[in-house]
Amino acid sequence: QVPLQESGGGSVQAGGSLRLSCAASGYISSGTCMGWLRQAPGKEREGVAGIYTGISTPVSISYYADSVKGRFTISQDNAENTVYLQMNSLKVEDTAMYYCAADLECHGTTIRTMYSSSWGQGTRVTVSA
Repeated sequence: QVPLQESGGGSVQAGGSLRLSCAASGYISSGTCMGWLRQAPGKEREGVAGIYTGISTPVSISYYADSVKGRFTISQDNAENTVYLQMNSLKVEDTAMYYCAADLECHGTTIRTMYSSSWGQGTRVTVSA
């Protein structure tokens, strides 16, 4: 498991933007899905976005939860071993602790952890009205 460190969280007003970064202390393997999960107080953890890079091709596939489609964009910089989450048009309901995670199960709008997944300590995002 590769250690992951999130950054970029903070407080913003509704409608604003934030960019989260996830630095992996090691090579991000192709053929796996990395992404972001979040957990709001009193709620279950939910998958937000995932990005899968193929083994034999450099093409990446992105996955998003319905709640963030069109507002959030996930990207990956393989050279820097970093995954980003650009969050635009933020809503109060986006307030949560955001966790970067590796080796996720990603398909359709499903982004969730598996037994082999690892994740960082999280970065807090607070969106005020």
